[in-house]
Amino acid sequence: METFALLFSRNPFLIRFFQTLTFAAVFLVTIPHSFGQKEVGNLAFTVSMEDPATHLYHVTFRCDGIPGDTLSFKMPVWTPGYYQLMNYAQQVQNFQATDGSGKPLKWDKTANSRWKVYPKQTKSVTLTYDVKATRNFVAGNYLDENRGYISPAGVFLYPEGQLNHPLTVTLKPYAKWSGPIATGLDSITGQSHTFVAPNYDLLYDSPILMGNLEQLPSFTVQGIPHYFIGYNLGNFDRQQFMADLKKIVEGSVAVIGDIPYKHYTFIAIGPGGGGIEHLNSTSISFSGEQLETRAGKNQLYNFLAHEYFHHYNVKRIRPVELGPFNYDQQNRTRMLWVSEGFTVYYPYLILKKAGLMTEEEVFGALQRNVASYENKPGHRFQSATQASFETWEDGPFGRTGDEAYKTISYYSKGPVLGAMLDFKIRHETQNKKSLDDVMRALYQTYYQTQKRGFTENEFWAECEKIAGTSLRELFDYASTVKEIDYPKYFAYAGLAIDATPKDVPGSWLGISFTEKVDSLLVTEAEWESPAWKAGLRKGTVILKIDGQKADVQALSALVKTKKPGDPVKLLVLQNDQPKEITAVLGKKSERSFKITRLPNPTALQAAILKAWL
Repeated sequence: METFALLFSRNPFLIRFFQTLTFAAVFLVTIPHSFGQKEVGNLAFTVSMEDPATHLYHVTFRCDGIPGDTLSFKMPVWTPGYYQLMNYAQQVQNFQATDGSGKPLKWDKTANSRWKVYPKQTKSVTLTYDVKATRNFVAGNYLDENRGYISPAGVFLYPEGQLNHPLTVTLKPYAKWSGPIATGLDSITGQSHTFVAPNYDLLYDSPILMGNLEQLPSFTVQGIPHYFIGYNLGNFDRQQFMADLKKIVEGSVAVIGDIPYKHYTFIAIGPGGGGIEHLNSTSISFSGEQLETRAGKNQLYNFLAHEYFHHYNVKRIRPVELGPFNYDQQNRTRMLWVSEGFTVYYPYLILKKAGLMTEEEVFGALQRNVASYENKPGHRFQSATQASFETWEDGPFGRTGDEAYKTISYYSKGPVLGAMLDFKIRHETQNKKSLDDVMRALYQTYYQTQKRGFTENEFWAECEKIAGTSLRELFDYASTVKEIDYPKYFAYAGLAIDATPKDVPGSWLGISFTEKVDSLLVTEAEWESPAWKAGLRKGTVILKIDGQKADVQALSALVKTKKPGDPVKLLVLQNDQPKEITAVLGKKSERSFKITRLPNPTALQAAILKAWL
C-alpha cells in the first residue's frame, strides 16, 4: 500500500485486515515536515454521525488564530500506503464557513481539493461539511448502522501551510453502538472520545474504527501491549489465534531488535477491503472463517505478518520519497520492490521460524512468486524499479486491458529479489551476515539516527557494505529486464530451482473466460497466444467454436482433440459486431520453478539453509 491495498482479492499471499480501541498513551514517531510551518492557533475537529443510515459523517472544524486574510483548506488526493489517487474531495458535501459568532463567511471552491475562505478580520473560522462514506475499503470511508470506518485523509481538511500543526479530534459515535473506538491516536485524559495528533502526518496515519465491535484478549511483547479489535470477526478459536499472532509479532521484532511504539492495534474492518499499514496500527479486512483450512490460515497469517512488518519496512525503513508527504500529488519512488516486495518475503521466514509454516510451504510460496513473474510476458518489458515508479498509473499488480502484458507486479518480483539478495550476502560472508543486517542498518542509520528515508544509492551502498562485495548483478536484475540466473543464487542456500521449460499437455488457445448462457466471455487473452494473434481480447464474446455453440464442453474438446497447428474457426462478437476469425492452435511451454533441497550440499550451503529457515 501499498501499501498493500487490493491484495486480498488479487494475491493469495498478501491479504490485509484489522483495528479498534481508545488508549491513554500512545507513542508515534513523527516525521518532521519540511515546509517551515509555525505552530500558531488551535485546530479542533468534531465528527458526528447521528443518522448512520445516510452514510454521512458530519464534520465541524474550528480554526482559531490561524493568520491570513485568505485561508486555503485542502483535502489530500491520496493516503499513504495506497499508491493510487482517491479523489476524496468528491465525497464532501454541504460545505459552509462561519466566523466566531456564527456569521457566514465568503468562500470559494477554487480546485477539486481546495476551498478558499475569506475570514476578514475574524480570528476564528469554523468549517462544517459532510462526508459521504459508502466505500468499505481500508483506504476509503464507510458508515452504516453497525460501524463506522474513517480513513483520515478522506475526512479531515488541513489549512494550507499548516501540515505540522497539532490538532484534536473529538468523535461522537452513534448512540446505539456498544463497542470501543480503535485508533492509533492518543486520547486526552478526562475528555470522552477526544484524541490528539502532533501533526497531520500522524492524523492521516491513524485510521479510526467505531461501532458494534469485538476486542480480543490482548498480549504483550517486551512489555508493549498489542490489541486486536474488529467488526464481524466470524467463528474461530480466538485464544489460539491471538497466541499465533503473538508469535508473528515476536518473530518480526526479532529481525530488527527494537519496538518503536508504545502500543499497537490490529483494526479489523470486516470481510473484504484490503489492508494498509501504519506506524502503530494496521487496518485490515478480516474473516475468521479463513482459519478453517490450512491454505486459508497460511494466506491470513502471511497477510497479517506482511501488514505488521510494514511498520518497520516502509513506515520507518523507507525510501526518502515516502515522507514527508506531498498530499497534492503522487509521491513516486523506484523502491517499492523493496518496501513491498521484501515485506512479502519476510513473513515466509517469520512464520517458518514461529512454527506456523512448513519448509515445503515456504518453498512453495517463493516458487509461486517466481512463476508469477516469469510466466507472464511483462518481465520482458518492465523492471522492478519501473513497476514501483509507475504504480500510480499501472496499479500494484500491473496494467489491465490490452497493455497488461507490458507490466509486472513488484509484489511478485520483489520477494524473489529479496531472497536472492539474502542468499548472496550469506554466501559472501560465509553465513555471518544476512539481509537482516541490511534491514537493521537501514533502520538504525536512517530512521533512528538521521531521521529520514534512504536514497536508492544509499540502499545499495548498505547492501554492498554488509556483503563486502559488488552487487551489480542484483542491481541490474532490479533495474532492468535482464534474464535472472535463479539456479546460481538459490544454490547459495543449498536449493535447486527447476527453470527448465516444459510443454503443457494439450493444444493451446490462450484465453481465460467466463461462461454465459449461450456463449463464452473472454476475460483475458494471453499475449502472443494463438487467441491474441487471431485478434481476441478481453471483452470478446465467443458465440460458436467450429460451428458449435461455444461452451466449456466445446472448448475442452477442442484442446483435447485438436493438435498444435490445427485451425479453429470462431464466431465472435466484438464491439457488438459479429465476426468470424480463425485461430491456429499452438503448444504452450512453462517453467515450474519448483524449489527443492540440493541432494549433496556443501558445508556452507547446508549451514546457510539451516540458518535461513
